[in-house]
Amino acid sequence: MSEVSATLLSSSEARLMQAAHVGIAGAGGLGSNVAMHLTRAGIGHLTIVDFDVVSESNLNRQFYFRDQLGQPKVVALRENLLRINPALRLTTYQIKLSPANLAATFRDCDVLVEAFDNPPSKQAFLQTFMPTQKPLVMASGMAGIGNSNAMRLHRVGPRLWLAGDAETSIAPDCPPLSPRVGIAAALQANTVLALILGQTP
Repeated sequence: MSEVSATLLSSSEARLMQAAHVGIAGAGGLGSNVAMHLTRAGIGHLTIVDFDVVSESNLNRQFYFRDQLGQPKVVALRENLLRINPALRLTTYQIKLSPANLAATFRDCDVLVEAFDNPPSKQAFLQTFMPTQKPLVMASGMAGIGNSNAMRLHRVGPRLWLAGDAETSIAPDCPPLSPRVGIAAALQANTVLALILGQTP
């Protein structure tokens, strides 16, 4: 755990955070920023999965840098997260997630974060993990500019939370940009922390 996080938490909270294992499906605008927030907060173990590479169009909203263009996202993100906390336990896979491998990939995780950018992947995630006891933190509706107060956390099931405005779709005139994507990612990360510490998200 980072020294800063350790000083802000009680010893029991710090132990819970350090022992937690969070799975993040996707390392784009949501996933890379969720991972950054959780690393800064002191989560001990992250499993992050993404098949893609860093591209120019990612830099407007994702936790990557220009000198990482062309690198696999999980490789670049590993580098960035370990610069924040070198003691972070980090498991990464550069694979395309599907109904065939979702359950096995995140089998050992305590809480799961959905950070996909396409509806079929979101649906596969939900169908795979809803029957389990794992808490799920998903996102929907983060494109565009303004209307910040519409970005909030929705509880939509006994173990399912949804971050975003739940309605704004990406379109040519409504692109995903850092501020609203960042709000959604922060809501997701904050929900994960609350769940791990036994608080109300």
